[in-house]
Amino acid sequence: MPELPEVEVTRRSFATAIAGARVQSVNLGKPLRWPLGCDPGGLVGRDVLSVRRRGKYLLMDLDAGLLLMHLGMSGRLSFASELPPRGEHDHFELVTTRGTLRLTDPRRFGAVVYAHGERDAVVQRLLGRLGVEPLSADFEPASFYQALKGRSVAIKQVLMAGDVVVGVGNIYASEALFWAGIRPTVRAMRLSRARAARLHDAIRQVLEQALATGGSTLRDFSSATGQHGCFQLETMVYGRAGQACRLCATAVRVMRQGQRSSFFCPHCQKA
Repeated sequence: MPELPEVEVTRRSFATAIAGARVQSVNLGKPLRWPLGCDPGGLVGRDVLSVRRRGKYLLMDLDAGLLLMHLGMSGRLSFASELPPRGEHDHFELVTTRGTLRLTDPRRFGAVVYAHGERDAVVQRLLGRLGVEPLSADFEPASFYQALKGRSVAIKQVLMAGDVVVGVGNIYASEALFWAGIRPTVRAMRLSRARAARLHDAIRQVLEQALATGGSTLRDFSSATGQHGCFQLETMVYGRAGQACRLCATAVRVMRQGQRSSFFCPHCQKA
C-alpha cells in the first residue's frame, strides 16, 4: 500500500502542473471502493485550484467543492498531456486543459470521492479521526509522548493505526522503530519520555529520507510522471529477514503483528 511518502511524492509530481487547469471531461471505469458521489458531468467546467495531502489522501481543491483521492492497496496516478488509451484497470480519468489525470488500480481498493467542502460529511468520515501530520510543526515530542501513555497495545500497531500520528505505514514504522532502538512489540505506554523522543525524531528522519529518495517502489509504485522510488534499496530492516543487520551483522528477523510483517534486529532493538 502506498504510504505517506509515496502519496506526497505523487502529489508533488503533478500538483503544480495541474493547478489552474479547467476540467473538460470525466471518464469512469469499473466501480472503485466508494462511489464518486456526484454526476461526473457536473465536474466539467470547474477549475482546479490546488492539490493538498492529508495523511494518505490527496485533496484536489476545485472552484466549487473538492475531490478526495486514495490510492488504496495498488493504485497509482498518472498525469501527462497525452496518455495511452485507457485499459481495464484505469477507473477514473480527469481530462483538463493542462493534461489528463488517471487513476490505475488493479485491485480497485482506491477511491475518488467528491465533497462539497471541508465540512461535508464524507470529509469528516474519511479525515476526521486522522492523527497529526508527522512532518508538521504540530508533531511535538511532548504531545506524542502523552498520546502514547494512553495506549496499552504494541507500539508498531499504534504507529500504523493513524490516530496518533498519520501516514506511518508498515515500511516506515519498521524503519523508525529500528533507528529508535525499540522492538515492535513493546507496549506504547511503557516507553519512557526519552525513548518516545527518539522515536519521534526517527519518524521524521525516516519519512524525510523516503521523500528525498522518491518513496518506495516494492511492486509498481511510480509518481504521476512515471518516476520510481529508491528508498527500498536503503532500508535497514524492512524486507531484509535473514540478512545481516547493516549496523551489527545480527540476522534481521520478521514476525506477524496484526496481519502485517514486522521486521526488526534482535540486537539493536532489544526492548
